[in-house]
Amino acid sequence: MYTNYFGFKELPFSLTPDSAYFYRERSHEDSLRILLIAIEHGEGFVKLIGEVGTGKTLLCRRLLAQLEKSYLAAYIPNPMLEPEELKWAIATELGCDVEKGINASDLTNAIQQRLLDLARSGTRVVTLVDEAQAMPLRTLEGLRLLSNLETEKRKLLQVILVGQPELDVLLNRKELRQLKQRITFSERLSSLRLGDVHRYIEHRTTAAGQPLDVFSHSAALLIGVASGGIARLINIVCHKALLLAYSRGDMSVKIWHVAKAVLDTEGCTAKGRGVAHLIARNTFAPAMRASV
Repeated sequence: MYTNYFGFKELPFSLTPDSAYFYRERSHEDSLRILLIAIEHGEGFVKLIGEVGTGKTLLCRRLLAQLEKSYLAAYIPNPMLEPEELKWAIATELGCDVEKGINASDLTNAIQQRLLDLARSGTRVVTLVDEAQAMPLRTLEGLRLLSNLETEKRKLLQVILVGQPELDVLLNRKELRQLKQRITFSERLSSLRLGDVHRYIEHRTTAAGQPLDVFSHSAALLIGVASGGIARLINIVCHKALLLAYSRGDMSVKIWHVAKAVLDTEGCTAKGRGVAHLIARNTFAPAMRASV
């Protein structure tokens, strides 16, 4: 792999969410700050919306990493659960001492007792549901009912719903109007601006152990246009461009490396693919004719 070749300690554009690579772009930084404030003030429900690939899960990881020791986080990465399955998932995350086969009522009581015990010890509980747009209606309603657990001072369970824009459509359902009314903060992630893409790339390469500017300015510009500022697409194109540069023995990524990577990547913008096609044709066609 190209890590040693370019001087990286690890792959800089892995798709695995790693909070060490969190880029403090304005939209993400603002959302993280608001979420932390909402948690500190004990708000019941908070919502974070972002398009596919904008870095929601990475922001969640960063959020969990910044919570103080007085918080216990229950992270639910797979929301495709029935109401009782969700209760079991939360009970497991909270460390409830319950036996398999316990009935629904006793399970709820066990969760409530555990929440009360944690509250008495000064521990506050935050449940973070990722990909919440996929959660069944009945399960969302069950989550709302669980959030009713409270003392005279505050909620025993805070909930952060993280999802794609389809989550807003889901919450507009009449059946979920009570839940929607309980959402006190609603944040929305945006894609990276074109001017931020090069800085984002430099941030990740530096975090991976290589502070040098591996990507040329023109290469980063094409990545920004082709990705539409979507972080996941930026990572994919950068990874492929680095592979191509490595395979050819080049020490930096130029615009034609990126052009080939863009043409090989699903989801890139039509404008970006058009520019990449022109660059690739003008770059490789003369070389092909010369070799004939």
